[in-house]
Amino acid sequence: MPTPSQPIGVFDSGYGGLTVLREIVKKLPQYDYIYLGDNARTPYGTRSFDTVYHYTLECVQHLFDRGCRLVILACNTASAKALRNIQQLDLPAQYPGLDGPDRRVLGVIRPTTEVIGTYSKTGKVGVLATRGTVTSESYRVEIEKFFPGLGVFQEACPMWVPLVENGEYDSPGADYFVKQHIDRLLAQSPDIDTLLLACTHYPLLLEKIKHFAPSGATILSQGGIVSDSLADYLVRHPEIEAQCSKHGQRTFLTTDATEDFDRQATIFYGQPVQSIHLAL
Repeated sequence: MPTPSQPIGVFDSGYGGLTVLREIVKKLPQYDYIYLGDNARTPYGTRSFDTVYHYTLECVQHLFDRGCRLVILACNTASAKALRNIQQLDLPAQYPGLDGPDRRVLGVIRPTTEVIGTYSKTGKVGVLATRGTVTSESYRVEIEKFFPGLGVFQEACPMWVPLVENGEYDSPGADYFVKQHIDRLLAQSPDIDTLLLACTHYPLLLEKIKHFAPSGATILSQGGIVSDSLADYLVRHPEIEAQCSKHGQRTFLTTDATEDFDRQATIFYGQPVQSIHLAL
């Protein structure tokens, strides 16, 4: 009998996590992946902690039901508002193992905070994120663990995700909102020399962000950071790596209309996507 597929799950509230999946697949093409976008209930950035936790757990559970042993929350809001509860409460209770839970869920915040301080010469970094991520204070708390004393300044950019998801990320109208939030961030400290795009939608605004950012500033997207971190994780956890199937298969799920998802997802993922509808 063929070995059952045990893909790596990648979850996001919408399309943004596809920018992370794109980099993961580029670095680790041999594995099978399932991407789940909860497009019917996006955006998560404005929702309460309890709601984000409930939605995220439901989607993670579905990925587990499809054979995933490892799930990446490629969503900053879900990582900020749901990951800790899932790791500390749900996994030990539902999937106990001899050396910890036999299902694993990882986020995008920790890999980023482990390295962000190495990019800054001034010791001042700026975080551009959704309101939910900023309010959670997750970046301040995690960065303090790895780089005590690093100055962390945050700016919520509530219009950036709608601009991207409505296909306006390259339009002249987007300039106003990109400049507005970068100016507000820099007003907190003119010495900020590193900007973190702490939402996986924001790489589509990268060219505009570069235009309005200070000359010479380092702008960090999370896809490459997360893919490097995942590769390292799989080396350090061979018992998890051995369970991941390796047929190079890609499956895309969406809780909304597949036609809309496929059209938008192709932009984020960089190649044609054919999705399957998932009713939750």
